[in-house]
Amino acid sequence: MTERANLGVAVIGTGKMGADHVRRLHEVVSGARVSAVVDVDAERAKTIAARVDGCTAYTDPASAMAASDVDAVLIASPGPAHEAALLQAFEHDLPVLCEKPLTPDAASALRVVEAEQRLGRRRAQVGFMRRYDTEYMKLKSLLETGQLGRPLMLHNRHRNAASPPFFTSSMLISDSVAHETDVTRWLLGHEITAVTVLRPTPSANAPDDLQDPQFVVFETDGGALADVEIFVNCGFGYQVQAEAVCERGTARVGDGHAMVTNMAGRWGGTIAQDFVERFADAYDREVQAWVDATRRGEVTGPSVWDGYAAAAVCEAGVRSLNEGGRMTVELVERPALYG
Repeated sequence: MTERANLGVAVIGTGKMGADHVRRLHEVVSGARVSAVVDVDAERAKTIAARVDGCTAYTDPASAMAASDVDAVLIASPGPAHEAALLQAFEHDLPVLCEKPLTPDAASALRVVEAEQRLGRRRAQVGFMRRYDTEYMKLKSLLETGQLGRPLMLHNRHRNAASPPFFTSSMLISDSVAHETDVTRWLLGHEITAVTVLRPTPSANAPDDLQDPQFVVFETDGGALADVEIFVNCGFGYQVQAEAVCERGTARVGDGHAMVTNMAGRWGGTIAQDFVERFADAYDREVQAWVDATRRGEVTGPSVWDGYAAAAVCEAGVRSLNEGGRMTVELVERPALYG
């Protein structure tokens, strides 16, 4: 199939993530240009657009999608706005890269799945960028060889230096553990069938009324268990790790020991301070892969089914957090489009 010329991308949402994607598309990724930016804050949209020649600022996603120089959409707005933007993109038959979460809950995510099914082909990719991280890709490849035998357990750690002021206890699940939800499904090739969230005594460093840390346990349809330590006010930096425990060995990623120094009677390295720094290469690789596939007329990467499954798991996790105990995950039958 003949590749399109440079892809004109509309970036919806110009906050921290959206602004970084504008920079990425403008300075790092090949084969694409930012032709439009959209934000409800008109002045912020104009400020971001002014950094890119030929980029137009909008306050309405539908207007940007109707523009003749827009060939694809990157959604980086807050999660509650994703469903409307996705459905508008489908109406315009535009390919989409949508940052996680696909939508904030399983019901709205399922509506997106159903809308894409009506199109009869995939148009959207969900931004689970860890699938494009070098270490996670190596772990996935190793597990697929079968050298370590069947995966029995997966240990995950997800730590942030400090949580944003608007963070709530349920957002530790829906906004943070959402990544481990997808990583667990992807690495193991299993669906998550049940979730239990345990509540240790909150850290003294956590804001009042924030249940931090939390300990999450996933059960899967392949008989494996996965746990997640989510601690968003650890104080020392941003840290993401995973260890697969298999029948004939283990494998761990995320130690961050690319360089270790020895000096002045101490040894050590540096710890990234946020996700933008830690996963910069993964984001670059993800967006480049999306652009390349879109120019070929293809859609690859995590699907809206993956986004729906993650939303359903997180929804069960929030119920467990609030009500206590084990919660089962209810998924509709997986459509053939996502087989």
